[in-house]
Amino acid sequence: LRPPTVIGQFHTPFFGSVCIFFLSILGFAVYGNEALYFSCDPDKREVNLFCYNEFRPITPQVFWELRLVIVLVPGAFFHLYAACKSIKQEENLQKSFYTCFYIFSLFLRIILEAVAFWLQIQLFGFKVNAIYMCDMGALEKKFNITRCMVPEHFEKTIFLIAMYTFTVVTVVLCVAEIFEISWKFRFLKKV
Repeated sequence: LRPPTVIGQFHTPFFGSVCIFFLSILGFAVYGNEALYFSCDPDKREVNLFCYNEFRPITPQVFWELRLVIVLVPGAFFHLYAACKSIKQEENLQKSFYTCFYIFSLFLRIILEAVAFWLQIQLFGFKVNAIYMCDMGALEKKFNITRCMVPEHFEKTIFLIAMYTFTVVTVVLCVAEIFEISWKFRFLKKV
């Protein structure tokens, strides 16, 4: 069952294909070797692992894949409901319950995108610095702060900005879809 709006028909393939492309090809190229080349002074395995885990509590690829699944769930519920009720494509916006359910799924998607956007800012910020200052107090070392080199920091910053931009575009598409539905619903009520 296709989404009942033109924007929705664009949004789903856009969201899925662009996000999968970013995560699978570009994400792996940028973040795939990050832990291997993350090095601290002193360059010891235990220090590097500890500081890398402090630097990246969750890898961006895992976070974005989780975000992709969570954001697609509201739309999947609508489509599952529509399939179970054998709703025809042309009936999607003709009955107010179906329309309200679809709009609810869009609002839920917007909320989930906003939460993911906020979490992304908290976890990754807007810029990846070349040097990360690691607090090794938990390892009970003599020197509590050590400097760590972050590999390919500029590429990671560009990738973060691209993912932020992608999130903003998807939220704008969801809002535009709500306006399209309200316009179509108003038009169908007059007919």
